[in-house]
This record gives sequence, C-alpha cells and structure tokens, in this order.
Amino acid sequence: MNVNIAQTLMVLGMLFLAGLAADEIGRRTHLPRVTLLLSCGVLAGSAGLNLIPAAVQDWYEFLSAMALTMVAFLLGGGLTAAQITSNGRAIIRVSIAIVLTTVFCVAGGLWLIGIAPTLALSAGAIACATDPASTQDTIAQSGAKGRFPDTLRGIVAIDDAWGMIVFSLAVVVAEALQAGNVELAVLQDAAKEIGGALALGLVIGLPAATLTGRVRKGEPLQSEALGLVFLTAGVSMWLGVSFLLTGMVVGAVVANRAKHHDYAFHEIEHIQWPFMILFFILAGASLNLSHLAGIGWIGAGYVVLRILSRAIGGMIGGAWAGIPRWQRPWFGLALLPQAGVAVGMALVAAQKFPEHAETLLALVIGTTVLFELIGPLSTMIALRQVAHKLDGHT
Repeated sequence: MNVNIAQTLMVLGMLFLAGLAADEIGRRTHLPRVTLLLSCGVLAGSAGLNLIPAAVQDWYEFLSAMALTMVAFLLGGGLTAAQITSNGRAIIRVSIAIVLTTVFCVAGGLWLIGIAPTLALSAGAIACATDPASTQDTIAQSGAKGRFPDTLRGIVAIDDAWGMIVFSLAVVVAEALQAGNVELAVLQDAAKEIGGALALGLVIGLPAATLTGRVRKGEPLQSEALGLVFLTAGVSMWLGVSFLLTGMVVGAVVANRAKHHDYAFHEIEHIQWPFMILFFILAGASLNLSHLAGIGWIGAGYVVLRILSRAIGGMIGGAWAGIPRWQRPWFGLALLPQAGVAVGMALVAAQKFPEHAETLLALVIGTTVLFELIGPLSTMIALRQVAHKLDGHT
C-alpha cells in the first residue's frame, strides 16, 4: 500500500470529521462555523502542528475553484426576476449604495495611508462581501418583523452578487495599474474578463436551462449539478475569464429560464458543504501567523474603513430609496458579517498578485474572523434599535 495515499486518506477523513465537529459546536454555541474551520486549519497547518501533508495542500487551488463556483451558482440562482421584483426598489438601491461606497472608501482610505494601489483596490473590493447565512440566522434569532428585517433579507440575498461583479472589475483595473498601461489595458482586459464571463455564462447556461432536470422531473440530478459546476469552472479557467462571474451568470440563466425546475440548485446545496469544509480548513492552514502579526495597522485601517463605509453607504442608499431617516444608519451596521466569499475573493486576488498574496490572505482571514465575531452582534443591535424606535413611534 502506498504510504502517501494512506496518509492522505487519513488526513482527509480527519478534516471532514473536524468540519462535522465545527458544525455541531457552531450550532450549539452560536460561534461562526467559518471561524472554527479557519482555526482548525491554523492549528493543523504549518503555523501549528503541521499535520497536513503536501499532497493534501496541493488540492487547495482545485478545491477553492470548486467551492467558489458552487457559491457563485447559488448567488446567481437568487437573481431571479421574481426575487428582484418582489424585493423592490429599497433593496436594490441600498445594496448598490453600500457596495459602491465600501469599495471606494476602503480602497481610497488604504491607498491614502500608503498601501500599494493594487493591494488597496483588491482589499476594497473584498470588503464588499458579506455573510448571508450569519445575517439570516441573526434575523431569525431576533424574531424581528417588518420592513427593516425584510429589506435586510433581500439585501443579503443579492449583496454578494454585486460584490462579485465589483470584484471582477476591480481585479481588471488592479492588473492594469500593475502593468502601467491603464487606459488600453483596462479596456482590453475588462472586455475579456467581464464580457467573456457573461458570454460564456450564456453559452453554458442557456442549454443547461433546457436540458437539465429532464431525467428526474423537478430538479437536476446530483451528477448533472456536479457536471455543470466542473464544466463551468474548467472552461472559465481555460479561457482565462472569471469563474466566479461565469458561475453566477449560469446560475441566474438557469434559475430564470428553466421553468420546468422546481428548484434548480438543491443538489448543489447538498454537495457544497464538504467542499467548503476542506476549503476553509486549507485556507487557515495556508495562513502564516508571522504575516498576521505584521498587518496590525493595515488590519486596523481596513476594519475601521469597512465599518464606516458600510454605515455611510446605508445612509446614502436609504436616502436614495426614501427610507425613514432614523433607520438609515442601521442598514450598514447590520451588514458587517463577512465570511466565505471574502476568503474566496482573497484567494483569487492572491493568485493574480502573488507579490501581495501573504499580506492579502493574512489581512482578509484575520479580519474575517473578527467580523464573524462582531458582525452578528452588530446585526442584532441594529434590529433591536429599529424595533425599539418603531415601538416608540407607535
């Protein structure tokens, strides 16, 4: 028996069991699962006990592509015409205002304090990402009812979709800045990265919407779902376009066009979590603690700028949408949780800009843990403050 294969299988088994334990601990203690999985990775990785062999760590790029493409499919699946129409003007306007304010304020603020433009722009785009699961759980736990929690639910359903679009654009601009030929590079790379992803998403999504879900009535089989995810990620990477944006377009096309589906992505939800377990644990294992210690002032600036920009964005979006003035500051503060999508964006940016990889990963993973801890508390405070003032108004 090959010793390396035996060792790899044992490590994978332990990682899956660690993921199960993190899931259960999270359910019982309300600690964020992402934080627990990242912590497991740090403990098991080179910065801790060094238990993960190189053969397993070599899977990291593959696993991240698969996990993030699944996330992109699910985000795209939420962008149905019915969903957007029912959510209304307030959700669209508040979410767009928060995303744009976040990227400009965080990127601009980091650049002003001396961070390299490429790193500042990447961090600003990553700051747009949220954690829909954590926000939804907190809303359910609070028992809040009414327009404010309903609007929050709608925002988190589409917030990461806008964030992925902004991130894809930001990476193109950052690459152009790095190349030093801003005008021509931006036009050419934007056409390839964004236009290519949209076109490929349609090329894959339109036939998928017609052909999937025919073997078993109502929804695609697991093999169909996996085949679609692998095909989308593989062709995107082969053509050099964003697999995140392509996956989101395919998900949106299938969700809107496949009228014979009851629910197009049920099987992806079923198979997503094992990939996410390995993805988060290996993300934590890749973290160099010496770099984490060295980002103190950068991390502090990122945290402060992200909190301020989301609060300001919520007020701008609230004014744009005609929401009562006293509710506007609470939107951004209710949307502080940040999790898996941010880590995934950081990994993509790290591959694009290897000279900033260690700093960017340390920054995002470290601050993600912080926002996963303080974010749900901030969401709960916002919900209770709005509910309290509503009671006072009545």
